[in-house]
Amino acid sequence: MASSGPFFKRILVVIKQTAFEEYSQLKLRGQAPKALRWQRLESRYHSHKECVESLLTVLKANNVAYSCVNRVELDRQHLSDVDLMIAVGGDGTVLSAAHFLDHGTIPLLGINSDPISEEDKLVKKKKGDERRSHGALCALTALDMKEKVPEVLFGGGKLSTRARIQCVVKSTFSETRLVPALNDLLIANPSPAAVSRFRMGWLKEVDLEPRSPLTDGGGSGLTSAGRLASSLSEPQILPKSTYGTITRFGGKPYDVQNSLNAWSSGMWVCTGTGASAAIASAGGKPMDVRSADLQYLIREHMIENSPNKKEMKDLDNGILKKGEHLHLRWNSQKGRIFIDGSHLTHNLELGDEILIDSNTPPLALYSRWD
Repeated sequence: MASSGPFFKRILVVIKQTAFEEYSQLKLRGQAPKALRWQRLESRYHSHKECVESLLTVLKANNVAYSCVNRVELDRQHLSDVDLMIAVGGDGTVLSAAHFLDHGTIPLLGINSDPISEEDKLVKKKKGDERRSHGALCALTALDMKEKVPEVLFGGGKLSTRARIQCVVKSTFSETRLVPALNDLLIANPSPAAVSRFRMGWLKEVDLEPRSPLTDGGGSGLTSAGRLASSLSEPQILPKSTYGTITRFGGKPYDVQNSLNAWSSGMWVCTGTGASAAIASAGGKPMDVRSADLQYLIREHMIENSPNKKEMKDLDNGILKKGEHLHLRWNSQKGRIFIDGSHLTHNLELGDEILIDSNTPPLALYSRWD
């Protein structure tokens, strides 16, 4: 006989910190901007708080154990014994929460706490609050939450997996695996007025005999020190009859193929989920949110003086299939990777290498349902 209790036993509620709260702290220090519309911010703050209180009432009514944490204070220690995460705020809160769900074993439910009303949608002139979240990643809103949260608690709702972006950055003495991105990556110079120079290619894993200076002398392969040195070494040039440029990530050797040098404003890389976001405005292609593929787009690619202009133009925008690996070598003095927006970044230096693919656990995310 099936249990009559809730399907989820331990829930973590991640709560957005509103602009009103952030600016109020700045106001106490005399640092708040003069042009703030305090009445509007306070109204949105109260709408958000009302949604949070309603959610907690629903969880209590269904005898579910829960804990709450502010979005900016979320840490991996909060995930202990949690079997469902609920993000209350908007798309930004969902994205921030998703960064902590590396293994994809804990499902995520997004609730838009201050949705755009139907009345606002009918207004042709932009009189509504343009800062409200679109809620594209939120399955529920403050308007239908009381009815639908219990459905989720007892095993209902529409739960599906979303592909994410794996990004590994190899510097001179380190190799860093960034948190998986649900929407997109922007790889560019920190200054929007500066040129982003990089070499782009595709990686193919190869099988190379270990080089003798790094072996242990017994023919058994690389030593621990040798494997580390090999992984962090500069790309080696082999005869073109064998391979082109060989690089390593995680100790695995890859052949860098079909490389091209790009002078541009940077590059977007997105998932099917993020294909309707910033990359769409930049001219990207529509994608199914269920797709396991990734899409890349070079921004404002400077190809006017290139002898193979058409060929390079065709490579500006493309699809990275599941199992394929994109490679970048950063050729500008400075660079930055923006992960799902502007809040989470990783700095780049001249010579850094970047591996991009979708070989990371997908996110279990609730979507809207009737």
